[in-house]
Amino acid sequence: MDYRKIYKQKLVAPSEAVKVVKSGDWVEFGSFSGCVVVLDKALAARKDGLRDVKIRCATRIAGIPEVVKADPAGEHFLYNNWHFSAWDRRLSDQGLCSYIPMVYSELPDYYRNYIDVDVVMIPVAPMDRYGCFNFGPQVSHTMAMCEAAKTIILEVNPNMPRCLGLEEAIHISRVDYIVEADYPIPELTPAIPGAIDKKIASLIIDQLADGCCLQLGIGGMPNAVGGMIANSDLKDLGIHTEMFVDSMVDMVEKGRVTGARKKIDRHKIVATIALGTQRTYDFINGNPMCAFMPVNYTNDPYVIGQLDDFISINSCIDVDLFGQINSESSGFRQISGTGGAICFARGAFRSKGGKGFVCMSSTFSHGGKVFSRIRPSLAPGSVVSIHRGTAPSVVTEYGIASLKGKALWQRAEALISIAHPDFREGLIRSAGEMGVWRKSNKRP
Repeated sequence: MDYRKIYKQKLVAPSEAVKVVKSGDWVEFGSFSGCVVVLDKALAARKDGLRDVKIRCATRIAGIPEVVKADPAGEHFLYNNWHFSAWDRRLSDQGLCSYIPMVYSELPDYYRNYIDVDVVMIPVAPMDRYGCFNFGPQVSHTMAMCEAAKTIILEVNPNMPRCLGLEEAIHISRVDYIVEADYPIPELTPAIPGAIDKKIASLIIDQLADGCCLQLGIGGMPNAVGGMIANSDLKDLGIHTEMFVDSMVDMVEKGRVTGARKKIDRHKIVATIALGTQRTYDFINGNPMCAFMPVNYTNDPYVIGQLDDFISINSCIDVDLFGQINSESSGFRQISGTGGAICFARGAFRSKGGKGFVCMSSTFSHGGKVFSRIRPSLAPGSVVSIHRGTAPSVVTEYGIASLKGKALWQRAEALISIAHPDFREGLIRSAGEMGVWRKSNKRP
């Protein structure tokens, strides 16, 4: 089969490819470090000829989409997102981006069973000799999107790293149009850990042992944990994570990670996406040590539960005295998304010897005032990302509060013990008013 000939037959200008989009269509723009660029510009240029085109994306890190810039009133394009980046959050604050709630491990099945897709536009690596285009470091739900689509348009970018794994590529026979582009893959600079991040990380590092399998979230605190692990004497660690990040490269290169003790996917680093600097993209490019799998595998609690001594480390925004964890909103303001927090909390619980940690600083500042992240109850509008019955251990710089199996009065006592000292008496009063504080409770 002469795949190059077929390639040339399907190769068109971006302006030609986007003519397939009709008013009222649902259009996928890709996700994470793989959101379309030239097709975005070409579709924005068609603004006046279109109405009610609904765009879907996930965690765009490359700035504001051209379709939004061209149509700030939202009369022609309606931008929607599964999980907010900082850019998406700013657009949401202006009424220009709508959040789509999800449980991340379920996302491929949403596409296969519940939602309409008219046109998929995704960046890919150049075609290989077998006629396949690699999705790069956003395997996630990409194949499911393509399966649901009526039309598939590829934006071929020579800078896209090739990631090995499962459901990581699409054959040219399934593609309708091809356009070519050349732009750098968007980088995400790791957050610099602060003093509190490092203190929390030091509490968690004591919970780790040789051979455990790790999942790290995003932010300064997980970066601090990763840095400490890289410089520790731990050995034979495994990685089974939602997102592969720069600190994991450090862990591998310093010999901490082998995956030799994993019960499944031995010797493999398993992830569904990667976000980081060019160093990370270079590391994963064609690396047989890495297996990028669809998110209904990486984030499936049943799969995670097959890994002994699984350690899940994520961040959150705030927690109430009932153990309800909010990882995604500030009142009614959407900050990020549910993501995989609930998936890994459940998975770590299923794991033999597993431990789940949700971390946060004890306080935050806003408008010159200091507030406790441990609250009597979540603020009106704040989302319960992790149900109180699912909640794992909560960590602040003042300690670790294990919530599993604890009655409400026990939870209140445990959480207040790791709150900032300036807020503990007020939290005890609130707990008493809510009926979750007993006279026998220990005062921190």
